Amino acid sequence: MLTKQTFNHNQNTWINLTTESKEEVAQLYSEHKIDQEVVEYSLDKNERAHLDFDKAAQTFVLIYNVPNRLKIDNHYETIPMTFIVKDRLLITITNRRNQYLFFEMQNYLEKFPNVSIFQFLFSSLFLISDAFFPFVEEMNQDRTKVSSKLKEKTTKRNLLELSDLETGIVFFISASKQNVVLLEQIKAHTVYKQLSDPEKEELEDAMIEAKQLVEMTKLSSEILQQLSSTYNNVLNNNLNDTMRILTVLSVLLTIPTIITGFFGMNMPLPLEHNASGWVITIVISTVLWFGLSLIFRKLLKR
Repeated sequence: MLTKQTFNHNQNTWINLTTESKEEVAQLYSEHKIDQEVVEYSLDKNERAHLDFDKAAQTFVLIYNVPNRLKIDNHYETIPMTFIVKDRLLITITNRRNQYLFFEMQNYLEKFPNVSIFQFLFSSLFLISDAFFPFVEEMNQDRTKVSSKLKEKTTKRNLLELSDLETGIVFFISASKQNVVLLEQIKAHTVYKQLSDPEKEELEDAMIEAKQLVEMTKLSSEILQQLSSTYNNVLNNNLNDTMRILTVLSVLLTIPTIITGFFGMNMPLPLEHNASGWVITIVISTVLWFGLSLIFRKLLKR
């Protein structure tokens, strides 16, 4: 679906194409004389955040990481979104997973209809960074819930939930860091010198928001890593305790076996003609068993 909207007193145009078809994207780019090479990475879900500038055609292409609202394998991921600035035209390519940002941009344009192309672009990047925060907060809430479950019982299911949260936050950290690098590249680019002061302010706001996102995701990741490390240590300690108990039991169980085996030999032995010999054997085994168990108990308490 293609939508077209003018702003800034009809001087600028914004075209958004919501599709996953390379043919539709190629046709749009062909109409506006945009390099067809851009088609390949406009729909590539694995494309990293970067910018390209075609000096001859005066085309500014920007790929920015945005959050995917739909969970994949029980965790959140990010997907790229394409922005193209050519003269007084802004083109965005969206799909069903990031189309919600199109509506956010529409709402912004309704409030500020007189912005320039780059003001609109940088404000959109600010909105994208801002869109990450609810997902990070949701993951923080999920982390608290999982932590409470793990305190009650360390089950495989709860540990897998913790692992999903770690995976999701890794995607967000990587995406947010790439976005910050991209914004810093814009400041170092020749395009930056052509920007007006309001446009530079919008870029600075977008960069501050992107850096705040990096700090928030890093903090969440560190907490998750600490939580995961803690429960790994707990599981290892539980395993050590279990192995220690099993080792002690195996040693204690050898006492009756040794004594009964000794008296079961086919040779002259003490108490073999005593009618109460088997009772005495059991008593000896029991006394030795309790004596050794007391010794082990004292050793384990150290």
